Amino acid sequence: MKQLNIGFLTPYSGVYPFYSAHLITGWMLGMGLDPARQRILQIMPEFTRSGSPATTTEAAKKLLFFNQADVLSGLISYKSLSSLMSVVEAQRKLGFFFDMGELIPDPATINPDIFYASHQIWQSEYALGRWAQKRFGNAGHLVMPVYEAGYHLANAFQQGAFYAGAQELRVTVLSSSPADTNAMDLTVFFAEIERNPPPYVHAIFGGNMGTRFLAAWKESPFSKTIPLTVVETMAYEDILDDVKHLELEIYSALTWLKEDERKENKLFVKTFERKAQQPANIYGLMGYEAGLVWKELLPYAQKGDWDKVKAQLRTNTIRGPRGEKGFHPSTGLGLPVSNIIKLNTTSQKINKIILDQGEGIRHDDASLQIIHQENISGWQNPFLCI
Repeated sequence: MKQLNIGFLTPYSGVYPFYSAHLITGWMLGMGLDPARQRILQIMPEFTRSGSPATTTEAAKKLLFFNQADVLSGLISYKSLSSLMSVVEAQRKLGFFFDMGELIPDPATINPDIFYASHQIWQSEYALGRWAQKRFGNAGHLVMPVYEAGYHLANAFQQGAFYAGAQELRVTVLSSSPADTNAMDLTVFFAEIERNPPPYVHAIFGGNMGTRFLAAWKESPFSKTIPLTVVETMAYEDILDDVKHLELEIYSALTWLKEDERKENKLFVKTFERKAQQPANIYGLMGYEAGLVWKELLPYAQKGDWDKVKAQLRTNTIRGPRGEKGFHPSTGLGLPVSNIIKLNTTSQKINKIILDQGEGIRHDDASLQIIHQENISGWQNPFLCI
């Protein structure tokens, strides 16, 4: 059987340094392959530094022109798409990329040969914005650093709240210091919410800044009086594990719960944890979902029938650990159900209670176009690749 060469664009992430290993392991397991013994896929990683368009495009050229990759894959930002498209098209190859979903796909950049295994964080932010407005009321207050403000996460939350009837949302973007990018001064933010108490606060922080914010919030008097909602990456167990002793009470929206009892999810968790010897996580999940569709495509790919592979990817969906999922924007990429959860932590455990479920929204919905029109700048590196 023909071996497939997968060129894998790999930026650096100090937040999740082992994400690429988890993605690739999940991908193989979803295809039904043993990562340690299989000889069907050859993964060719190429380091892209912080994942900027320039370094990503250079790495893509090397993988396609010199390494003769059959498929160009890896973790990217949508800011790199325009240059990646020309590279993929020049070689008549297939692009199958992973992303966390920090940016909403722009209908203007859709390409028939480019496919996305997207986690779609923007969907859970949209669902949480709708729920928070209905549950807590108007004029919530968003807080985030400059880095997180450079993506569509806050915009998606705002649009969800507006859809549910919000007339006003307040926003604090924390000032940054070039001398210390990890500095986090909450003085102005705390003073503002003391002056104008909001019905809730929504926090968007990545990496250890998220746990530092949670610790500061717990020490403040507001933790007892103002509900706190957080972006889903702040609610992952591997993040909360460091601060669970603080006895937190927070709300979030998750498109995937490890505890989900559906058979597809139980199979994923069991298989991944047995083979990877690691707790099941979001990157392993993203890879596994990709593997489920590539398991169906493998016979065509090994024959070199790439037109058939592309045609299948444009229409095929899989039923995976968190439900139906597609891989081309024309399918909507699947509309995930976001579980609205309340988390209570103790030094022993993290308790999750599902309060509601929020439906997804198509990326090309008219209400989201304002985001592409008004947020045309932003960071070029993939989210959490810092």
